[in-house]
Amino acid sequence: MRLDYDAATDSLYIHLAERPSVDSDEVSEGVVLDFDEHGALVGIDVQHASKKADIRRLTVNHMPLAQLEAA
Repeated sequence: MRLDYDAATDSLYIHLAERPSVDSDEVSEGVVLDFDEHGALVGIDVQHASKKADIRRLTVNHMPLAQLEAA
């Protein structure tokens, strides 16, 4: 899983899988779910992210992480 934030557009993309999306569904204003060819969720796009969530802090609990990277 990977989180990408673009400060210029205030958008947050949560990559759940490294597969291409072929379909999308806007589930609420500025929140789009991306699906692969089999209908599996592969990503979540959040526009105006700083207005929808506190993006200044990230807490990870009980994740079976083999590797943790900070960019």
